[in-house]
Amino acid sequence: MAITTELFGSAPDWLAHTLADAGLPVATKKARLADGTRITRQAAGLLYACPPADRANPNNEALIVSAGVHGNETAPVEVLNGLVTELLAGRWPLACPTLLILGNPPALKAGERFSAANMNRLFNGAYHQPAYRGLAEAERAQLLEEACRRFATLHPDNLSHYDLHTAIRPSKREKFALYPFIKGRRVPRPQCRFLLEAEVETLLLQHREATTFASFSSSVLGAESFTVELGKVEPFGRNDLRRFRGFGDALRRRLCGQPAPEVSPPFDHLTVFEVVHEILNTGPSFRLRVPDDVANFTEFAPGTVIWEDATTCYRVGTSPEAIVFPNREVPVGQRAGLMIRPLQQLGA
Repeated sequence: MAITTELFGSAPDWLAHTLADAGLPVATKKARLADGTRITRQAAGLLYACPPADRANPNNEALIVSAGVHGNETAPVEVLNGLVTELLAGRWPLACPTLLILGNPPALKAGERFSAANMNRLFNGAYHQPAYRGLAEAERAQLLEEACRRFATLHPDNLSHYDLHTAIRPSKREKFALYPFIKGRRVPRPQCRFLLEAEVETLLLQHREATTFASFSSSVLGAESFTVELGKVEPFGRNDLRRFRGFGDALRRRLCGQPAPEVSPPFDHLTVFEVVHEILNTGPSFRLRVPDDVANFTEFAPGTVIWEDATTCYRVGTSPEAIVFPNREVPVGQRAGLMIRPLQQLGA
């Protein structure tokens, strides 16, 4: 309890402190656990944890784990908060340097996806664009990039980043991951094994560099990065955390540096999808011709009209295509959905 008080004052845990100080400047605070692990509260919702120098790091790895970049996606935030509480209580030893991030504290406090701008479109330097100048989310994205750059400078080898989300709509595949585009890169086998261990059995390969948090850490920091969708949006206190136990257990195992378990059914292969078309809001005449309540990974037959505007009509090609992230309400020029199709299955 003394460590919690030292780091978070009167707040009972990391999440409570982050919400209480959302949007406020928070001074750096350092503490040391009984086993020598160093914890630094760098800002609200930003913790750096480093094990003692003489502790083995079997995989010689470093981890960045983020959640709450969208403030209404609360389940992964609760999972991370639980792991931090366990770590501070000395329930298991940390083996690898770790940066833990609650992305958008004001939006988390408000229970809203974002306050002024979708923060997961502001990375890779997009926060510099004039449209975002002065916005709190742009300043936060810059702060998080700077924190990740410092962390990667200290721990450049075997760096992984998992940016955790929940989806705003149902999904025919409840848990799935997106792998940022880097030309010529393949998903390493240990990462496939970790996703399956975490009960994530679907992987979508991105088709171009983006302005998401995971794309930034992948393209700029050289991390093995994934955006991980773990279920559906619910407010704090409404999440069935049993559905997230697989990911929490797998992440705890990684943090402890324990060996990966043997892969076993039903989580023994990844189904990999590729993007065949990106739907963009083209302007006033843009119409997305799919139902508002369509689930992610819903498949459409060849010839189905997906979207159209005054000059263009996109139809599904000669084989079925599925849709993910359909959203007709995005601003002009932003992504209104992705059309995808299965590419292969990867064994672990």
